[in-house]
Parts: sequence; C-alpha cells; structure tokens
Amino acid sequence: MLKIGSIVWGVKDIGRAAAFWCAALHYRLKYPLSDDWAVLVPEDGSGMQMSLSLVTSPHARRHHMDLFADDRDAEVERLISLGAKRKEWRYEPDADYTVLTDTEGNPFCVVSKGPEDIHIQ
Repeated sequence: MLKIGSIVWGVKDIGRAAAFWCAALHYRLKYPLSDDWAVLVPEDGSGMQMSLSLVTSPHARRHHMDLFADDRDAEVERLISLGAKRKEWRYEPDADYTVLTDTEGNPFCVVSKGPEDIHIQ
C-alpha cells in the first residue's frame, strides 16, 4: 500500500530553507542537516514530512512527492501497470527509492518505508 510520505521541495540554500520551513510549519529536523538534503517532521509527531533537496540547475524540477511503500518492488510494478514509466536515473548503491513518472511526465519516487517512518499512516 502506498502513502504520501514526503513532499520534496527543491531549494538553493538548504540551511535557510530548513530554518524557514521549520519555523513556518512548527517542524523540526528529523536527521542532522546535510549539505544537500534535509528531512523535516512535525514537532508534535503527527503529519506528513517535508524534505528539502539542493537544486543547482535553473531547469531542475523543483517539487515532487515521495510515496512510501511497504513493498517497493510490488508497488513499482503496480504503478507501471497503471501507466507510470521508469525514469532514467543514477542511483546510489544503497538507494531505497525508484524514480517513476506519471502519465503526464511528472516525476515521483517510490521509497521503501523504513522503521523510522512507522508514524506515517
């Protein structure tokens, strides 16, 4: 089963964006801030997380969804059968996600739901 696990926002300054969105939404960092990635979660523990991804190209797609899956491979195949397509992507060796596009060409990720994501209903 899929759930929207995170909205991913493309930003040029991770630290500045994290400070803004944490204050604006009453969120906190889930993990220590890195140079190119931040995951923000509600301070009270309920609600969707927001991720910030460093973008350097003015042509980069700035926003997408991460869909969390208990069985990523099965969900990827199900989504492909519904019309999604695999997007060519350079994956890290330990990647826990698959990049697809919807029927309009919009990219999204199917992410293996980890134990730390158990609160996402």
